[in-house]
This record gives sequence, structure tokens and C-alpha cells, in this order.
Amino acid sequence: MADDLYIGLMSGTSLDGIDAVLVEFKNDQVTVVDSTYLPLPSSLKNEIKSLINPGENEINRLTALDVKLGKLFAEAVKQLITKENINKEDIIAIGSHGQTIRHLPGAEFPSTLQISDPNIIAEETGITTVADFRRRDMAAGGQGAPLVPAFHEKIFRDTKKNRVILNLGGIANITLLPADHMMPVTGFDTGPANTLINHWIQQQQNKNYDESGRWASSGEIDESFLEHLLNDDYFNLAPPKSTGTEYFNAAWLTKKLSKFPFLAAKDVQASLTTFTAKTITDAIKAYSNNLDEIIICGGGVHNDFLLQQLTLGLSHIEINSSAKYGLDPDFIEATAFAWLARQTLEHKPGNLPEVTGAKRAVILGGIYY
Repeated sequence: MADDLYIGLMSGTSLDGIDAVLVEFKNDQVTVVDSTYLPLPSSLKNEIKSLINPGENEINRLTALDVKLGKLFAEAVKQLITKENINKEDIIAIGSHGQTIRHLPGAEFPSTLQISDPNIIAEETGITTVADFRRRDMAAGGQGAPLVPAFHEKIFRDTKKNRVILNLGGIANITLLPADHMMPVTGFDTGPANTLINHWIQQQQNKNYDESGRWASSGEIDESFLEHLLNDDYFNLAPPKSTGTEYFNAAWLTKKLSKFPFLAAKDVQASLTTFTAKTITDAIKAYSNNLDEIIICGGGVHNDFLLQQLTLGLSHIEINSSAKYGLDPDFIEATAFAWLARQTLEHKPGNLPEVTGAKRAVILGGIYY
């Protein structure tokens, strides 16, 4: 099989920036050749946050933001190409996840929306762009998420080890990979990962994230508050299920905190981080059997306090970063969307019905030549 070069683009619910990766597919192997990261300007972060929930003048603000993000995603591609000093003609396609503005799988009319105009990306880069991956799965009766488990299966499934792939983005999701290839791959969103932790430190200390979880580790876990958080209905839903910052957001946290007005800010952070770990460990224990290994990716891999809490809850299981297997944990999702773009152009399905709840496997995304 000839060498194929693709670019993957991802901006997640953490709203930190755009990940861009140059990926080589060779003899069915996946290699990240290079990567770059383009931070989101504060003004754009605020515009995105203002659109995640209903507000005034939404359509005009949405269409303007779609264009702005399209230009920024295109700039990330151009920076990556310049950095690697390659010909754009050598890139078969770009796979762009876009920026999620709404994800409402449980609505009367289930819907999801990711923006960052792929017409602009294709026009400004001169490279075919594949985008809008989630809505075809929804059209087939699925939740449109998570989509990355299909890539996890391709890269990490092993014939000897039962594995779980844990992605710690704004939202946490798990992929269960049984060693027995006759058993299906499953997975779902377990709940918040970094989104509430980041929101709280931004509000209290004007920092984008809790570096290494130091602030959380300085606080005390409030068991009553933790129990109150864990009682949310989402955690009682059976998979397939997915969620987002439309649900787990500042308003959700404010409502939960209203019954605990005297908690110290650092104790809130410690409890929120433990809450993230507990919802993940509970989900893994409930839905995995004879687990041998957990492979972690996503920005949360840098939060030492969060990893300590996960280790406490899963003390009998080997836990490794995806870096052990040659894939940077910060760029797994961007790499996945490069792979999904390749699936689309090769007329192959990109979803796993057992994960999303779709009626069938379907080819995902729209192609912008």
C-alpha cells in the first residue's frame, strides 16, 4: 500500500486551542510525522462559550464564528506544512473535527453541530477537506459520539490484553477493547474530565488549567459535596450515551454548589477532580471484565492529582500513557480525525454502532474538494 499523508485537526470542549497533526499511513501503520498547536485567542473562546447555550442574535454570531474558526483552522494547517517543509500536493486530505457548539443527542430532535467552515479550510489551504463527521451517525440513529473508539480499535486492540482507552479531554470517554476479537468494541462518555476543573480555576484564579493538579492537591475532598455531584442522573444512564459542555458547564456547577456555600475554593477543586476520577473508575468497573491495561490520552494525562485518584480507584490495573505506544497523548484525537478522513475517502465506515447506538455502520463526513 502506498504511503498516504493526511492532516488531522481537532479543537475540543476544553477550548484551549487547535491541534494539527501530519499523519502517515504506511502498510497499515499509523505514524504521526509532526504536530503543531495553535492557541485559541481569548476573544474566540468567549464567542464559543456564548454560543454553547441559547442566547440572543445566535445565527449572526454563529455564522461569523464559523468563518473565523475556518480561517484559524486553515492557519494551523499552513503552519504545520511550513514547519514540515512539505508540498501541499503531497497531502491527500485534511480531516477536521471542527468546534462543537451544540451536542444534543437526547433532544426531541437529536442534533449536533461542529463549526469551522470546511469550505474556507479547503480554499485557503488548497487541500481536500473532510468535515462534519458526527451528523451522519446521528442520521443513522446514533448519538454522533464518541467517534474515536473506531480509531482506538485500529491502533490499540490486542489479542492478549483486555484494554480500556481513556480519553481525558473536556469530557472523558472510554473505549473497551476485549482481547477476544469475537466480542464487540464498546465505549461511551463517562462525564466531565477537564471542563469543570478548568472552569473553576479560571473563575477563581484566572488560570486556564490546574497545572499538574497542584491546586486540587492542596485542598481537602468534601465527601458530602462529592456524593452530591455523583448523584446526577447522567451517571445512571446505560450506554450508549454521550454528553458535552451543554450539560456539564458553569451553570450545572453553580447549581450543585448552591447547597455548599461555605466550601473553600481549593476544596471545591479537590472534590471536582476526585469526582472526575470516581465517575471514570465507576464506569470502567461496571462495564469491563478481567481488565489488563488502561491506556490514557488527552490533556488530563498531565494532571498528576487526577491520575493519582484514578490509580487509587483502579489499583490492580496497569495504567500507561499512549506515549508508551508511540502516540503523543495530546494528539490522539487529531490523529483519529485524519484516520476518519481516510476512511471517508476510501468509502469505509467510521462509526461503531455498538458505541454510538447507530442502526448500522456508515461512511461519515462531507468532502470539500
